[in-house]
Amino acid sequence: MKGQMISAVAAVSVTLLLGACSSGMTKEQRLSLYESNAGEPIAKINYFSPQGWEEVDRNHVVVTMRPKESYLMRLSGPCLDYDNGAAAMVITTQTGAWVQAKFDRVAFAGSNMNCRIEEIRPLDIEAVRASRKAMESKTI
Repeated sequence: MKGQMISAVAAVSVTLLLGACSSGMTKEQRLSLYESNAGEPIAKINYFSPQGWEEVDRNHVVVTMRPKESYLMRLSGPCLDYDNGAAAMVITTQTGAWVQAKFDRVAFAGSNMNCRIEEIRPLDIEAVRASRKAMESKTI
């Protein structure tokens, strides 16, 4: 990985992003929630030291760069099957200033496997929260 900058994403406990996106939701429901509140795919995002990440399913993660700036990322493979419960996710960036779809990769501490970031979609966090709240009120 010569010439690449490697940055660790600190995991944030249960309070990550949206409270781990709700008790009782299946991976399919969480993915649907995020996809329905995500914008169109973008080529790259500014890289800041991320505040946290959440596994959505075996091929998707949500990365929180700032409190109101999160992205749904689709990965090239099932890296999340091999994270071994890792508390940190690593993002490799070609430039150090940007995270780019189709170029940059994610990996987990203690795993030799890494996956390319295939797609990056900005999330409307307020819409995700409202949708989640509406879903929770229907189940009560």
